[in-house]
Amino acid sequence: MTITLNTLATDSFRHSLQIDDHELFTDLPTSLGGDDSAPSPHDYFDAALGACKALTLKLYAQKKGIPLTGVTVEVKHDASQEQKGKYLLNVKLTLKGVLTDEQRAELHRVADRCPVHKLMTTAEVSIDTQLAEGAFSQ
Repeated sequence: MTITLNTLATDSFRHSLQIDDHELFTDLPTSLGGDDSAPSPHDYFDAALGACKALTLKLYAQKKGIPLTGVTVEVKHDASQEQKGKYLLNVKLTLKGVLTDEQRAELHRVADRCPVHKLMTTAEVSIDTQLAEGAFSQ
């Protein structure tokens, strides 16, 4: 899979974001000079965690026969310490369905083991940025 971003206008921060056959958009908030016409990169980062938790819980419940009928995940961030290397994500899970206390506790534990949660908290991520051939063309 390749993710490709392209600038949409020279006088704007809005970009198209192509992931396989899916097109999304990104922009900066007005406080940073953007038009706030689409989620920011931080929004997508936060959303990745919420999406992973929701999908992981649905998949796990399906495999284990747990009567989970739906999940709501709310993610709020505190970026006030980001410049100091701290970024806090507060996640609120709402589990839907007729569930026992034991099932709720089990699903709560599983949510914290979703792949993106583990990636964000335990993996060493390396990024290698290279300049493409002909990158100086207009």
